[in-house]
Amino acid sequence: MVTGMLPSLMVRHHIGGNRWEGVDVHPYKEDGGTHFKSITRQTLFGGAHDLGVELRYFEIGEGGHSTLERHEHAHLVVINEGCGEVMVGDKISQVGLHDVVHVPPMTWHQFRATQGQPLGFLCVVSALRDRPQRPGDLDLASFSDEARAFVRT
Repeated sequence: MVTGMLPSLMVRHHIGGNRWEGVDVHPYKEDGGTHFKSITRQTLFGGAHDLGVELRYFEIGEGGHSTLERHEHAHLVVINEGCGEVMVGDKISQVGLHDVVHVPPMTWHQFRATQGQPLGFLCVVSALRDRPQRPGDLDLASFSDEARAFVRT
């Protein structure tokens, strides 16, 4: 059946700001750890049999940061609000509106809000994914001086 319109259950309507209809705002991680600061998560698409990815929206408050971690799965990130910095591997980059960030598998990464404003981004990941790995002292010692100065743990 081709009608030119998607059934309403297949559409997630934007309701203003960085919010979508029927989507709750959750803490970034369930464990409430101290290795991140001022960040929330919304799951916009939770995966389906015909598309095995999740689409999530993260917002890092002013001065906040995500966890320094790596995984066996890749991330694809599109900056949706504000600007900030990201570390991918040993490279630190400035990011801003509409920039795209690819985080390859098993690559250390961390996002930070800078410039006195929040950093919001859409993130696509595999719906079936492994648990994040946090760095140990030997991992941190192997980082460049620039990367060690950047990370928040």
